[in-house]
Amino acid sequence: MIAVTRKFQSCSAQSSRLLQTMRANYNLRGKHLHNFCFPVQKARDTYIVKCTNSISTHMRNGHCHLALRVFDSMPYKNLFSWNLMLTGYVKNRRLVDARNLFDLMPQKDAVSWNVMLSGYVRSGCVDEAKLVFDNMPYKDSISWNGLLAVYVQNGRLEEARRLFESKVDWELISWNCLMGGYVKRKMLGDARRLFDHMPVRNAISWNTMISGYARDGDLLQARRLFEESPVRDVFTWTAMVFAYVQSGMLDEARRVFDEMPGKREMAYNVMIAGYVQYKKMDMARELFEAMPCRNVGSWNTIISGYGQNGDIAQARELFDMMTQRDCVSWAAIIAGYAQTGHYEKVMHMLVKMKRDGKSLNRSTFCCALSTCAGMAALVLGKQVHGQAVKTGYDNGCLVGNALLEMYCKCGSIGEAYDVFERMQLKDIISWNTMLAGYARHGFGRQALLVFDSMKTAGFKPDEITMVGVLLACSHTGLTDRGTEYFYSMSKDYGITPNSKHYNCMIDLLGRAGLLEEAHNLMRNMPFEPDAATWGALLGASRIHGNAELGEKAAEMVFNMEPNNAGMYVLLSNLYATLGKWVDVGKLRLKMRQLGIQKIPGYSWVEVQNKIHKFTVGDCFHPEKDRIYAYLEEIDLKMKHEGHVSLVKLVLHDVEEEEKKRMLKYHSEKLAVAFGILTIPAGRPIRVMKNLRVCEDCHNVIKYISKIVGRLIILRDSHRFHYVSEGICSCGDYW
Repeated sequence: MIAVTRKFQSCSAQSSRLLQTMRANYNLRGKHLHNFCFPVQKARDTYIVKCTNSISTHMRNGHCHLALRVFDSMPYKNLFSWNLMLTGYVKNRRLVDARNLFDLMPQKDAVSWNVMLSGYVRSGCVDEAKLVFDNMPYKDSISWNGLLAVYVQNGRLEEARRLFESKVDWELISWNCLMGGYVKRKMLGDARRLFDHMPVRNAISWNTMISGYARDGDLLQARRLFEESPVRDVFTWTAMVFAYVQSGMLDEARRVFDEMPGKREMAYNVMIAGYVQYKKMDMARELFEAMPCRNVGSWNTIISGYGQNGDIAQARELFDMMTQRDCVSWAAIIAGYAQTGHYEKVMHMLVKMKRDGKSLNRSTFCCALSTCAGMAALVLGKQVHGQAVKTGYDNGCLVGNALLEMYCKCGSIGEAYDVFERMQLKDIISWNTMLAGYARHGFGRQALLVFDSMKTAGFKPDEITMVGVLLACSHTGLTDRGTEYFYSMSKDYGITPNSKHYNCMIDLLGRAGLLEEAHNLMRNMPFEPDAATWGALLGASRIHGNAELGEKAAEMVFNMEPNNAGMYVLLSNLYATLGKWVDVGKLRLKMRQLGIQKIPGYSWVEVQNKIHKFTVGDCFHPEKDRIYAYLEEIDLKMKHEGHVSLVKLVLHDVEEEEKKRMLKYHSEKLAVAFGILTIPAGRPIRVMKNLRVCEDCHNVIKYISKIVGRLIILRDSHRFHYVSEGICSCGDYW
């Protein structure tokens, strides 16, 4: 076929010259020659059309290799076919292939240059786009707008401004593009100056400025522009509704909404979202029911609202009523289950989503990873991680940060750091998550190294960063260094310490036994201490046996939170440690009179991709007999090692032996025992608890780690405990 086509091509060129020669003296021989050459030309053109159609189809379906095979087989390639291949590569985000092809092109026109430029624009490759633009032999409005767009999209607004000022005859779309960039970056002064100098404005111009002022909370300017606007479309009205919603003025937002002519789903969704944001679910539901026509976004908004407000039953009922669902719909219901702690339901819905043919997107990956973090389901988390890698979603900050949090909360700090190192893009959340992860795992020095690297990388610490830094110092006993960081926050980083920073400092000083210094710090706080602050002082008083200060701290907590069961337990443990049994009895009586009960504690461990949950004295687990037999066996070994049960911690009026039995079957001990029985030797045992681990369980787990020679990683509500060879990373302070 190729040889035949080449003959056609040669014949066509020669025939063309002959026809021109004979044009002046047209005769029968010319007719015969024309009748021979026309089918040849037609056959060649037909072949090229077929090839270009095939290339177009393959590129549209993402089959770049098949398109290239057809392209390479073409003996004659015109400029159109080269541009078609180039466009296909760009649309399929194959920029390296596109550039290689671009460099091989025998000739280029404006389309070629603009397609290459647009590829770099779409991918955010600013410098490459600028290089193509500078080398263009001729630039049209598409070229100029392309370079302006890539500057704006990537926040390089100073370069965008200089480019804009270098040319006079910009189109309206260009003015709106630069103004939109300013608004997005909250540079409203620059946006307004541009707006005021615009030779002509359209609805987009007005809507951009109104929305910008709305997001910035400048309701007065938003309203003024709305009144001045000569053209109000549905977006203008919706922008004004959004402005009032953003300012919390729902009644005024509803008034504008009711005045709006020709309402569309977008306006309804903004109003419903406002009601959802301010937890007015009855009004949100009423407006949702009144919608003449609902789109998927309407359903997603109301479902998200119920999920965020804890009414997962209503969210699920609406979800089941949907005739069409997108990935956001699934993400909304999955997030609802995750936020309300229904982790098993989350995993169930993820399976259903996959069966429904929906691919996980960034949002659902984050929900899934958040669920695995909440459940401390490391194996499941790794499976989700694998799916994220396969789909390429692991590269972005959003999913990357969710992976970091998952590994940190699952007690796998090494794998968290591996993810952190591989992240191509990091934001402040990435650094803060890694820093806090090290701090909560008791690796304070590594946390501070991350802090130093973060500053070297050009990131400015924020309030959350400094909480992590102080936590790292507290959990590692770096009292002087932590104090230095605390007092330099304002000067070095412009951060005013808040209650969380003070709580960390009280914990830091309390760990070092500097209770009076901690109390003085509280007295000098620029605001009133909250219950958490007094609770930190009570915890330090318990560890160091200071009853007077502990009682004062407890009294302040009870004034603020009279039903805080955890603080009653802390104070009771303080009395028990000091042998003040009369006070223990009084406290127990007070708890009974007030109807205060301890929050039920439970622990769980992941074995063979399944979460096993235990409560104190659990008698429902299928392996209970085996677990209890093992605990009896290990109890004898611990007694030989010198272990004595801390029966003083039992707040029930029962006999001594019963107290020992109750302590023996605490949930974390059951979970550890089950882990030892089922998790292969050499692998760490990861146990999670919803409350702070009690002192007796902490001691027992240390003994067990020494007897069986296993690393036990325990996450309680306060921190991680790495227990090995009878020693805990917390230094027996938690």
